[in-house]
Amino acid sequence: MQQAAQIGKDDHVRGSEDAALTLIEYGDFQCPYCARAHQALQELEDEVGGIRLVFRHLPLSDLHPLAELAAETAESAASQGRFWDMHDALFENQFELMDDGDLADLAEDLELDAERVRSELAARRHRPRVQADLARASEHGASRTPTFFINGVPYEGDSDRDSLREALTAALQKR
Repeated sequence: MQQAAQIGKDDHVRGSEDAALTLIEYGDFQCPYCARAHQALQELEDEVGGIRLVFRHLPLSDLHPLAELAAETAESAASQGRFWDMHDALFENQFELMDDGDLADLAEDLELDAERVRSELAARRHRPRVQADLARASEHGASRTPTFFINGVPYEGDSDRDSLREALTAALQKR
């Protein structure tokens, strides 16, 4: 499990390197529990004094047919320097996204090169990156979404605001 806490140069990281808390999330952009966690973490960030969030893909395609393409869309946005904008938009528009056309439209709404996104999705250009995160999730024992590691420690609780607040506060006290 300690390897799960290692942050690589290719990881998507938001927040200060010296933040009090580092959360590694294995998530699925189509998972309602991940969307709930996304909202909760946004609300809790100031309350806990800053969060360094590392996001890794764990699309559960058997449950969410669009999950892998959504992850690839985020990677396409990353290739344009806009991973976190797409990350947020995918969660905030989760219930409106029905097919790959909607994903490309979302890229257009974010003023990304939507034709490039369409082309990359059609070619599955970013699938190897998503598959690599899936393999890493398996190595780290992450099989459901969201799976969190808080300051390197696996978190087994719920993704609601109160549960996350309790876990983050406890992690701060252990520092």
